[in-house]
Amino acid sequence: MEKKKKVDKHYLSRDISWMYFNRRILQEAMKERVPLLERLTFLGIYSNNLDEFFRVRVATQSRVAECDDKAARAEQEEARQLIKHINTLNSKYSKEYEATIRQVEMELEKENICLIKHTQLDEEQQRFIASFYQQRLNGLINPVWLNALKQLGNETDENIYLAVKMKKEGRKAGEYAIIELPVGLVGRFVRLPDKEGKSYLMYLDDVIRYCLPFIFSGMNYTHFEAYAFKFTKDAEMEIDNDLRNGMLQKISKAVKSRKKGEPLRVIYDAGMPKDLLKRVMNKLNLDKQDTVLGGGKYHNHKDLMRFPDCGRKDLKYPAWTPILKKELAEDVSILELIRRKDRFIHVPYHSFDSYIRVLQEAAIHKDVKCIKTTLYRLAKDSKVVKALINAARNGKKVTVVIELLARFDEASNIDWSKKMQDAGIHVIFGVEGLKVHSKITHISMKAGADIACISTGNFHEGNARMYTDYMLMTASKNVVHDISQVFDFIERPYSPIRFKELLVSPNEMKQKFVRLINEEIKNKQAGKPAYIMVKINHITDPVMVKKLYEASSHGIRIDLLVRGNCSLVTGIPGMSDTIRINGIIDRYLEHSRIFIFANGGDEKMFIGSADWMPRNLDNRVEVIAPVYDPEIKADLKRVVEYGLKDTLQGRVVDGTGENRPWTTESNEPFRSQEELYNYYVNENK
Repeated sequence: MEKKKKVDKHYLSRDISWMYFNRRILQEAMKERVPLLERLTFLGIYSNNLDEFFRVRVATQSRVAECDDKAARAEQEEARQLIKHINTLNSKYSKEYEATIRQVEMELEKENICLIKHTQLDEEQQRFIASFYQQRLNGLINPVWLNALKQLGNETDENIYLAVKMKKEGRKAGEYAIIELPVGLVGRFVRLPDKEGKSYLMYLDDVIRYCLPFIFSGMNYTHFEAYAFKFTKDAEMEIDNDLRNGMLQKISKAVKSRKKGEPLRVIYDAGMPKDLLKRVMNKLNLDKQDTVLGGGKYHNHKDLMRFPDCGRKDLKYPAWTPILKKELAEDVSILELIRRKDRFIHVPYHSFDSYIRVLQEAAIHKDVKCIKTTLYRLAKDSKVVKALINAARNGKKVTVVIELLARFDEASNIDWSKKMQDAGIHVIFGVEGLKVHSKITHISMKAGADIACISTGNFHEGNARMYTDYMLMTASKNVVHDISQVFDFIERPYSPIRFKELLVSPNEMKQKFVRLINEEIKNKQAGKPAYIMVKINHITDPVMVKKLYEASSHGIRIDLLVRGNCSLVTGIPGMSDTIRINGIIDRYLEHSRIFIFANGGDEKMFIGSADWMPRNLDNRVEVIAPVYDPEIKADLKRVVEYGLKDTLQGRVVDGTGENRPWTTESNEPFRSQEELYNYYVNENK
């Protein structure tokens, strides 16, 4: 559990604020004006987020609550109360979730997309499902008798299970088994043949329910019942501290150990008979802190993110094709273009291919000596890695800092690391004790005109299609020199390096942000322009929360765009009544971090990878860079101002969890992502 100083009663717990944030995603699924298939996607995101939250955050609190250390009794009680609050909210939101699922399914049926149950199949559909079983499922379904299982915790929590009860003619006693659904191999939804202008789909759960007589053929059962359940396990990895093991071996071992995590949350079909439920629960090693929740017939709704569109593109958001900026599409060296003037891309509005082009050109350019970059998450078929491997093959010295502790991407990163090492790339596995979360690239040239790229998000083609992230490409000598020093710091951690231009954690980032806020307070007292505008993912650091309250108490206007966790409580007279926070949920995930300070009328602007959380400011290598180019500064201001004006997708973030929509004098709704995309399209003509 993160240690935090006592701010006061006006500090909202990170985990409760996260529950409020995830509910905003659920509320997006409730909106009738959101395209129907996109509502399903939001339901899937909500469910997936909740799974990860329980695997990591609730797992952490459960460990604290169960701690035997007498000196930690206060922390134990705090953790117990927090888990109780989380479970109360989870129970409330789950009712809203189930109601939304039912509503969306009814709307799908009106659009002739029918989700049918195994009891609703006509003869033709029955033949199709029987054939589907023989051709696709036969051999993939492997029932396990419940009485043969010592415990269920050894099974994976990535999937969903059916608890099956079977009886033979004339016998009262039943027999019990569980079946893991092979979703990864055949998908969660089976599409049946269209008929009379309608599309028909079935949950894999129902397909298997229908096929139970085939699965248990020859065993003389005449009665079958099957009920879905899922469980979530503790995914907080126990990192091996044996110093004889290298970092790669430690993380590999820890990833394997994750499979052995204890279950801490169970969701089951509330219609499951008591005798079957009791047998399932007996196989899970639960305690009183864990969450057990009866729900609907279907679970693991993360699969809704891959719901078949049945050819109905009209039920999805209209396509917004990423823009290839004219200035970066010229038939000249992109490295030369960056040397002439600072450039930027704002994905996914702009095409990520411009950054790929930087790497590809650097890989073959005869003046490029060295390429260094940090990688946190990587695409499955990464063009970034392919360009770096090509650079190594062309004799460039390539250094990659890859973070092996990127949550749930550890195994993928290990695999890519080995491939890069085989290609001759010098791979650095982060910093012992610190996650490397910065998103930076340094390209060293023979002529000395080096180039740097600083991003707010991962160098990841998949993320660049879904996350809003800002990337600065610069040849500014001071900034590029500092970026080079960040790599020196990573290779020689905790060395006394001072950065002139960059804000770097864990060195001085927090102190420099505090100084920037203090400067606004001084300017306000001197009658100079003073305001703070920030676009960020999370604000939970007690020092930063306290500092924002202090600035607000001096009358400084503070406008914030916060997507996720937010520990601030707004509207407290004399303390936070000048703070306004908008939380935007839309087709793209808001991910960029932008910091704007009035600075007495000469605005200072920054972008980078860090949120205002203890982990980012104290326990990670993060980089925030200044932006000097007037055109880029104007665009950053536009991005933040558009976000603050967003009344269509924005919600009031005030610490209450109500997530109220904004009320404005104008009846004209404003949607920031759409307005930004249209602006960039027109600008590029």
